[in-house]
Amino acid sequence: MAAGHVVQLARMVEDAGFDRLGISDVVLWPDCYMLQSLAAQATHRILIGSLVTNPYSRHPVVHAAALATLQDVSDGRAFFGLGVGAGIEQVGLNPQRVITTLRETVSIVRRLLAGEEVEHRGQVFDLEPVRLMRPPSRAVPLAIGTRSRQVTTLAGEVADIVLVGARHFNSSLFDTYHRWVAEGARQAGRDSDEIEMSARVTLCISEDGNLARASVKRYAAHYLNLLGDEGPPVSADRQKAINDALGRSTGWYFDHDRYDDPALEELIDDELVNHFAVAGTPSECVDQMKRIVDLGFRSVSCNLAAVKRTDNTMTTGLMETLEGAGQLIAELQGNNQ
Repeated sequence: MAAGHVVQLARMVEDAGFDRLGISDVVLWPDCYMLQSLAAQATHRILIGSLVTNPYSRHPVVHAAALATLQDVSDGRAFFGLGVGAGIEQVGLNPQRVITTLRETVSIVRRLLAGEEVEHRGQVFDLEPVRLMRPPSRAVPLAIGTRSRQVTTLAGEVADIVLVGARHFNSSLFDTYHRWVAEGARQAGRDSDEIEMSARVTLCISEDGNLARASVKRYAAHYLNLLGDEGPPVSADRQKAINDALGRSTGWYFDHDRYDDPALEELIDDELVNHFAVAGTPSECVDQMKRIVDLGFRSVSCNLAAVKRTDNTMTTGLMETLEGAGQLIAELQGNNQ
């Protein structure tokens, strides 16, 4: 969407009561750091950062310079959201040596932001002594987005926030991710209780609850296909039919102008939607959100999904979700959640 619409939505995110605003870094899409700076100038309270960027399409020193600028523009509200990357293969970037690349990126960026002169001789990056011209005066929190054990363990070693992207949450899965975070924290001599574990959840809200759920059926199908045996149990025939329907669908699952094969409407029922998203009316979403928080997560990171009407745009669809989110957050705060 246009940059002006992103700024407009950023104001609504803050007004709704969210604590952080994350903007995706997807190759060939509008530049996330530029959008973050614009959003920072239009807001006053919320933290702003990438959700998530990657160590392949931008060199660590480029990240450090961009974060220092964002920290300046936002008056100390920047955060650094890092992951493996989205869509980078289509431009010839292969995410190799993932753990080593992430670890070296975090080390270089943190040292540069701290104002150090950095000389780095690693397995991935090789830097002569370098220093940021204008390092920030305040530290930038690090959030790592992950679904894998290795990256989750690394996050336990180095991150302030662990964004768990499993999408399908239950007590067993929470215990597994908590154990991995604690394992990494122990290796680094850290207290795992000081690390914020946040559940990454798709959120779509409308006064028409059925429309909200229908708007994220493609999301649920995508996550189900992604998780395979680790997701909720689905018969082999139904799984094949869902995969075939995904093959006939086009566009990113979060692209408003995507094409969703009509078969998904019946194949993905409300039960499956509820496995992968918080969707419905504001009141319906309260209990769904409480269920996730009660698993033990410190926070919930909401992947905002646009309500998909035939006559609206991505911007107006997201506005509808944000209007409902304001009601949802108010109810949760009233219940001390």
